[in-house]
Amino acid sequence: MEPLRLGVLGAARISPPAIIDPAHATGTPLVAVAARDPKRAREFAQAHGIEQVLDDYRAVVTSPDVDAIYNPLPNGLHGPWNLAAIAAGKHVLSEKPFASDLSEAIEVRDAANAAGVCVGEAFHYWYHPLMQRVLDLVGSGALGEIESVDADMQIPPPSDSDPRWSFALAGGALMDVGCYSLHAHRALGALLGGEPTVVAARAGERRQDPGVDEWLDVDLVFPSGATGSARCSMVCEGVHMPLRVTGTKGSLYAHNFALPQLDDQLEVTIDGQTTVHPMGTRTTYTYQLEAFTAWVRDGQPFATDADDAVLQAGLIDDSYRAAGLPTRPRSPKV
Repeated sequence: MEPLRLGVLGAARISPPAIIDPAHATGTPLVAVAARDPKRAREFAQAHGIEQVLDDYRAVVTSPDVDAIYNPLPNGLHGPWNLAAIAAGKHVLSEKPFASDLSEAIEVRDAANAAGVCVGEAFHYWYHPLMQRVLDLVGSGALGEIESVDADMQIPPPSDSDPRWSFALAGGALMDVGCYSLHAHRALGALLGGEPTVVAARAGERRQDPGVDEWLDVDLVFPSGATGSARCSMVCEGVHMPLRVTGTKGSLYAHNFALPQLDDQLEVTIDGQTTVHPMGTRTTYTYQLEAFTAWVRDGQPFATDADDAVLQAGLIDDSYRAAGLPTRPRSPKV
């Protein structure tokens, strides 16, 4: 398979684990980077083996040396720079959330389809064997008829200056971590009659940042009648990312469904007997990059594509409305 030449926007904290280490592990060339601070861009490129430092983001998305863009910018800049990369004919792997709201997600999806490029949302957990085993167990009927799904995403609070607290940049707990809880429900929805819908939601609004959620809980229901609970928080003492699925014959419990490389245990209980399965600590991000490359180069299916991102954005917007908070604002186009 021909290597996929990557350009990276910014020098974000997430980039080393999410794209740089996987690129080195898979032999994927990192050919260009730009950042708002040129000095930081140079240091970042030198530290991580990126071939070129370019003047700005637009130089990266238009570079003839770049096949695909990795976009880890603040949430509100995902949509505008995804659109700019698409206009330049580039494939895009966008950090979640794919866009600030449903209307922007639709615009990005439609632009990608018109341009004939691959644009996906980086829900990396889906590509790990742990989540695939969860889907296999639910789909096989081993747990019986599924009654409930519970997913939780909790992290310690970012600094007060972190853009994840910025309403203008589409921040909030649901956008940053809760999107995983919702997406896990959607992934299981394919086996439970279809997409889940929001029944109710509750949120804790950040006192100094109106409209921004510190935590948000969503109650869901599937067409099958199974219930869902998607919780998230950015004001917890530690990292807590479990997933539980309960059926009439048994249950499963993933200790860390979003980052199984940190804890890959999957507990399966059937007819009162519990077994623990280690699912492997190779990173979710490496599996994701391999899948994204296979999509671009060979046309292999990529589950978290732009169509999936549109459905995801709609569920996020529904959750905010149910919690009594505004949907996130769009940033101006670039």
